[in-house]
Parts: sequence; C-alpha cells; structure tokens
Amino acid sequence: MDQRTPPNLAYDAVAAARQVAIAAAARAKDQDRDDGFPAEDVADLARVGLLTAPIPSDEGGVGLGEEPDAHDLARVLRLVGYGSLALGRIYEGHVNALQLIARYGTLAQEARLFADARAGHLFGVWNTDAPSDCLRLGDDRRLRGVKTFASGAGFVTRALVTVKREPGASPLMLVVPLQRGTRADLTGWRAHGMRASATGTVDFEDIAVIDEEILGAWDDYHRQPTFSGGAWRFAAVQLGGIEAVFDAWRGHLAETGRGNDPHQLARLGEGAIAVEGARGWVERAARVVVGSELAPERIVAFVNLARLAVERAGLEVLQLAHRSVGLQGFLREHPLERLSRDLATYLRQPAPDRALTTAAAEILEARGIAGDLFDGGELR
Repeated sequence: MDQRTPPNLAYDAVAAARQVAIAAAARAKDQDRDDGFPAEDVADLARVGLLTAPIPSDEGGVGLGEEPDAHDLARVLRLVGYGSLALGRIYEGHVNALQLIARYGTLAQEARLFADARAGHLFGVWNTDAPSDCLRLGDDRRLRGVKTFASGAGFVTRALVTVKREPGASPLMLVVPLQRGTRADLTGWRAHGMRASATGTVDFEDIAVIDEEILGAWDDYHRQPTFSGGAWRFAAVQLGGIEAVFDAWRGHLAETGRGNDPHQLARLGEGAIAVEGARGWVERAARVVVGSELAPERIVAFVNLARLAVERAGLEVLQLAHRSVGLQGFLREHPLERLSRDLATYLRQPAPDRALTTAAAEILEARGIAGDLFDGGELR
C-alpha cells in the first residue's frame, strides 16, 4: 500500500484534520500574499492520509464521506477550514473531485485516478468560464479556452473541468492531467481575502482529450441532488472559518481583560448562538444529503437553506467581533484582521438569492406540517 494511503481500520480522519489545522493556522500569516499557496499544508494532508481518505472503501480507501451521515467528513472540513480557509477551499475541491469520480467514473478510471491520488496528486473542480466564452471541446478533441476563479491554479495536477459545445449548452466533465506550475495565471487574483488560495485563470488551449479523460455523460455534472447538495461541504469549511474568527475575538477579550464588561459578554453570547446554529445546519445538511430518503428537490432546498444560514452566521459573527474588538481588529498584526478578510471573501458564494427563492418555492408547494418538511414525513 502506498505510504500516503491510511489504513482502512482504525484511521482517525478527525484527529488527522486537527493535526493539520494546528500547523496550518501557524503558517497562515506567512502565506497571506498575492502569490501565496499553502504548499506545506497540502503536503501535510498527504502525509496524514487526508488526500486519499475520500477514496471509497471498496477501492481500498477510507471512504471518508460514505458513512450514513457524513459526520466525519463534516468535522474534517470544518477543522481544515479552521486552520486555514485557503487550505479548506483547496481540500474541499479535492474531495469534491474524488466523489464525482467515484460516482461517475468507470472502473478503469477509478483505478487510475485513485492511484494518482495515492501518488500525491492534488485534484480540483473548476467550472467557472470566462465572461466572454466557455471552455469548449472541439470536434478535433482539443480544448479551446480557459477556466477562471480556479483555486489551486498551478498546483492542482488533476483538474476536473466542465466543457461545453457552446455557451449555455449541457456540460461534460473531463479530468485533465496538468503539470505543476504550467498554464496558470494568478495576476488577476487581487482579492481582499483568500490570497493564499492561488485562485486564477488556467489556459487549456489546444490540450488533446482522450476517451479515458471523459467522466460520465453530458450534463451528469448538473444531476441533482449531487450538484446543489454538495454546497454543504463548502459551508462546513466556512463554519471552520467562523469558529476561527470567534476564537480570535474570544481570545482578545480574555487577553485584554475586557471580558467582564456586560456588553462584551452579551455580544460574545450572541456570537456563540450564531456559531452553534451554523454547526447544527452543517451537520444536519450532511445527514440529509448522504443518508436521506427525501426527494432530490427537498434535499436541495435544505442544503440551500443551510448554506445561507451559515453565511448569515458568518456575517453576524464578523459584525459582532469587529464591534467588540474595535480598531485593533483591523490592524495587520492582529489575528482577527486576516481571519476576517478570508472569511468575508469565502462567504461570497454564487447565486445566494436564487438558492433562497428556490428553497422557498419548494417549501411553499410542500404538503404536511413544517416539522415534517425535512424529516421524511411527506415524501414524493
């Protein structure tokens, strides 16, 4: 067995994630630059077996995320995000790619790509096209175009990308091998936060595609509830970032002796309510997606609500922490400053209004009482 593959028995993914998180938190300040990337932290993920942990158990992996409620995966993503949201973003993309391969890959593809994961390759999922055009698969089986907002650009060596015949058409998934340090342009990523995520544009122009690199069929990528339901994973990473902000704020009050002020205590209590509420949404979303018998539309509705509840909790904790700590929290030397920037940036996920209204529309059409909406009392 490859040294990067954890044993199937007695492997503690949560303990491994906690170990990575501690080291990542210590390095995060130095990685906070426009050309930053958590390379040492990714190496730690490989060393402790977390890059291979999502490989299905019947393929020789741990099957992290296979358990009935995905509880361990939720905790792992939360802990990695706590240590570094940039690292959490990278790891969530890696997990997503391996899960899509397990769902849509052939036996040969699974064997080859899971072997790549064991060999230390970093996977990512890139689906954002340039505003002017989409990444296309030509009749000559060569790619034309780029992907944008690709986190891990230049470091991901197995890229799961979506291609189309024309803008607006159904997508097809490909897993494209890339050489590290090639085809990536990070100059456009001058963001407020998440500077260490190596998010940029990747040029796929003229790459030849072979049959073995085609994953699934046209529009498999958009199949529900897998497509929208997977949002619970980035919400779990965000939760880790929220908890890191909360702890930086809590630590500031303790260190400065300001924690006995009743107004400070009230704000801290409100923050704790927000954090624990977000945790509940994430944990239940993981259960609903992995172990639920609900209809796909109902699963998607719940996850949409969960991602928005986590966003709301994050914004509330940021506001409370800034009011509580004051100007010191905006100074670069203060731990709250970077944590706040990273969280505020990562909370900006696509189409929040659509997520809310589609969830509300599903709820409006549902039969039965509110308590049965997501408990399987009214299936269809």
